[in-house]
Amino acid sequence: MDRLKMHSPDLSQVNIAKIRELFPSCVTEARDEATGQPRLAVDFDQLRQELCDRIVEGPQERYRLDWPGKREALVVANAPIAKALRPAYEESVDFNKTRNLFIEGDNLEALKLLQESYLGAIKLIYIDPPYNTGKDFVYQDDFAQGSEEFLKRSMQVNEGGHRLVANRETAGRFHSEWLSMLYSRLVIARNLLRRDGVVVISIDENEHANLKKLCDEVFGPDNFCGEIVWKNSSKNDQAYISIQHEYLVVYVRDKSANPGDWSEKKPGLNEIYKAFDGFRSEHGNNWGAIHQAALEWYKQFPPSNPIYDSKHYSWMDERGVYFPDNISGPNDGQYVYSIDHPKTGRPVKEPSRGWFCPKDKLLDLIADNRVHFGKDETTVPCLKTYLKNTENISLTSMRFVDGRAASNRLRELFGEKVFTNPKDEFLLADLFKAMKLKDNDVVLDFFAGSGSTAHAVFELNRQQGSHCASILVQIPEDLNEALKLATGAAKKITNNAISFLKARGRPETIAEIAKERIRRAGAKILEGECHPDWNRDVGFRVLKVDTSNMKDVYYRPDEVKQSDLLDMVNNVKEDRAPEDLLFQVLVDWGVDLTLPVQREAVHGKTIFFVDENALVACFDKGVTEDLVKELARREPLRVVFRDNGFVSDAVKINVEQIFRQLSPSTEVKSI
Repeated sequence: MDRLKMHSPDLSQVNIAKIRELFPSCVTEARDEATGQPRLAVDFDQLRQELCDRIVEGPQERYRLDWPGKREALVVANAPIAKALRPAYEESVDFNKTRNLFIEGDNLEALKLLQESYLGAIKLIYIDPPYNTGKDFVYQDDFAQGSEEFLKRSMQVNEGGHRLVANRETAGRFHSEWLSMLYSRLVIARNLLRRDGVVVISIDENEHANLKKLCDEVFGPDNFCGEIVWKNSSKNDQAYISIQHEYLVVYVRDKSANPGDWSEKKPGLNEIYKAFDGFRSEHGNNWGAIHQAALEWYKQFPPSNPIYDSKHYSWMDERGVYFPDNISGPNDGQYVYSIDHPKTGRPVKEPSRGWFCPKDKLLDLIADNRVHFGKDETTVPCLKTYLKNTENISLTSMRFVDGRAASNRLRELFGEKVFTNPKDEFLLADLFKAMKLKDNDVVLDFFAGSGSTAHAVFELNRQQGSHCASILVQIPEDLNEALKLATGAAKKITNNAISFLKARGRPETIAEIAKERIRRAGAKILEGECHPDWNRDVGFRVLKVDTSNMKDVYYRPDEVKQSDLLDMVNNVKEDRAPEDLLFQVLVDWGVDLTLPVQREAVHGKTIFFVDENALVACFDKGVTEDLVKELARREPLRVVFRDNGFVSDAVKINVEQIFRQLSPSTEVKSI
């Protein structure tokens, strides 16, 4: 019976296999320096020649982004790891019903563990990575070892802490460290995107230019969609130029699969409609008085307010709010004729280019009250363009959202400020909607912070009745360590968060703040009005990145000494539960990590049924032939047992034969 590998895929070998399909002559065999065993390798000299129409000799200058550690970052991205995702039932909400995930741990490791379960399945990635201000924590990966050494180390060593270093002001702002950190993660994240997938990255001026070049390399410059400038403050306390905005850099996975027909409702529509309802109540059908009232009302809004952009919608009739639009024709002089003013009876002034349509059509529009006339014949009539028919506009590159609003809402949830500068969940929800998130699309955020992305997905589903899901990843960053670097208001807020968590007996980490925020945000949303089609899923399944559930002997049986054999009969670590084994199997087999799990007793053994018969697992010992036959009769797609879990060697030998007879389509494996 085949055994599961129980580690993430070696992406370098996957990429070599793809090259081999295109250029077989460019892939050869080489002896691995670490293991001494042969493995596939790329003949890069031959590959360069295959991709060039002339003889290639030596390196040539070319346009590219480079920095110290770039190649090592790619090695780290491709290297497999032997890690596990362990479920935390007590920290989850609706564990067995929700489609949302919260993964606690290093995001590079989490992304690797998601590779097979969510390959090409993510519709949108939103991240808000560290801004490299010189004071933030940045992720520090081990770039000193090759893939084999990295794999070996990760299989046998638990780092014990979080692989973080403080990028202190005294050390300078190291662009190379920041680029290496983000590069390895984006390379893996790209594999998770659907062909029509979207990537949105928040950034400030410190790394904006580098981020754009980095994304050009990872996603391709042709897949750049633009940038959204978010004006989120009005501070005026900086030298030279006061920075009052951030950027959201947007790419797609493949423009040929995503036409980019992104649109959104004009901001301020509710306020405009409400104001005109008031004018109508006061002035009835006196359209001139309503127009004057509207002109006065619009004066209160400065150009920075989105409502200001709609000030030309200052007229109203029985159909609603409108503005008098151009009525002239596209072709000069094509339609020239006389039209009488409905009150004076005299011919009105004609457009300089002629009318936009034949006379009979224009007369029909006039009869239907869709043409706006001036007080007399001295002005050119206009077409009525109604606001209700032009509510949607293209997604715009400017956003005016007060950065304090999200902080204030988060403070209302907790009763005090516990997080600095959270991203605005309503801004994110608006962007997600404009980018056509719908149905059962999945959003991934692997720099989850306070959990704004999950909150935004809840809000999106509440509004439009969709069933979009979120996957959040957040390292359990120690708030006490963050406190050492915090100053001013940030120090007070961090202290608030520590006190909040300490009072509740919880670990004092950012991940804990995020989980609590999602719990509270979900409960609050359900108190309000929700779309009737929404399934009201505000839960999340917590999984924690940890060392493998398997002992070293599982991966390197050839290194076991004879004196250790008795201790290695059981290849599963003693402190691991069957549920831990189940989720490592789900990861290894590439199964959706949010599928419902049912636990049953069959023939006195604990059996896990994932999504009924998608996967059946038994990790108990003493498995009999009768139990194997019972499971085979249920015809699962996949089944897994412990390698040493059978009552005898004879039963173990017969397992595949039993399934071949009773359920030939079942894939059978062991751990």
